[in-house]
Amino acid sequence: QVQLVESGGGLVQAGGSLRLSCAASGSIFSINAMGWYRQAPGKQRELVATITSGGSTNYADSVKGRFTISRDNAKNTVYLQMNSLKPEDTAVYYCNAQGSYGKIWALAPFHSWGQGTQVTVSS
Repeated sequence: QVQLVESGGGLVQAGGSLRLSCAASGSIFSINAMGWYRQAPGKQRELVATITSGGSTNYADSVKGRFTISRDNAKNTVYLQMNSLKPEDTAVYYCNAQGSYGKIWALAPFHSWGQGTQVTVSS
């Protein structure tokens, strides 16, 4: 299987910045899409940003112009640079990845989630 490990969350004042990282490990053959989602208390999990293996990106309207998603395909790692943070960005942020794993003659799809990292923005 494929495991995702996130890092970089924390407490920051409004207007500040944080950078999240998520590294994928395991018998990875290829990773197609990688992304970040978040879940605030009492709310459903929502998409923040996604990026394909070719570098195409997609952002939630609420973070456009403030957040930037990027990835290092050689390291199987995705990043989320978050600038101009607002209190409403407070949530647990989850990394997501989809692709194929295993031996080349017996590939299987995977869809994995990280354990989540807390981001808290104080006003």
